[in-house]
Amino acid sequence: MIEWWTIAHRLLGLDARDLTVWQMALRALLVYVAAVVILRLGSKRFMGKNTVFDVILGIMLGSVMSRAITGNAPLFPALGAACVLVALHYLIAAVSFRSEKFGAMVKGQECALVRDGEIQWENMRRHQIGERDLLEALRLHGKISEAKEVEVANLERNGGISVIPHKQKPRVVEVKVDGNVQIVRIKLE
Repeated sequence: MIEWWTIAHRLLGLDARDLTVWQMALRALLVYVAAVVILRLGSKRFMGKNTVFDVILGIMLGSVMSRAITGNAPLFPALGAACVLVALHYLIAAVSFRSEKFGAMVKGQECALVRDGEIQWENMRRHQIGERDLLEALRLHGKISEAKEVEVANLERNGGISVIPHKQKPRVVEVKVDGNVQIVRIKLE
């Protein structure tokens, strides 16, 4: 009677130097299922548009998992390494959530590019953001064409630029009606 481990060795090519198409396909299926399980147990956040911290996990995880599929790394140790990467990411995210200083060290910090309508040129230089890039972000945000229309524009930790426009003061229109009627003021926002 053949043991299940012997069958797994043959099917997955665990001892093979050259993998067959079927062995690599089966490894791809196994690695895909394992990746879904590992990521579901870990944090969802690294798949969104987030920080360098999250992107690094994506790159490393892809590299480790691809090696498990192609046989450039042993299958089960590579899956173990993937588990460790996701667990480490989860741990660092948890510590970052509890410690603002640690979070800023790992994920970075937002930086004001515009404050009260004034461009913060030193911050722009430090982060190598040109005026045209800033104006593009303002236009994309909400048809804002000049920095003076902005209360705050920040370079966020994920590399995006967030914009809070100045609140527009309501316009008051006075309507005078003929006769003995008082002036009516209408506030337009």
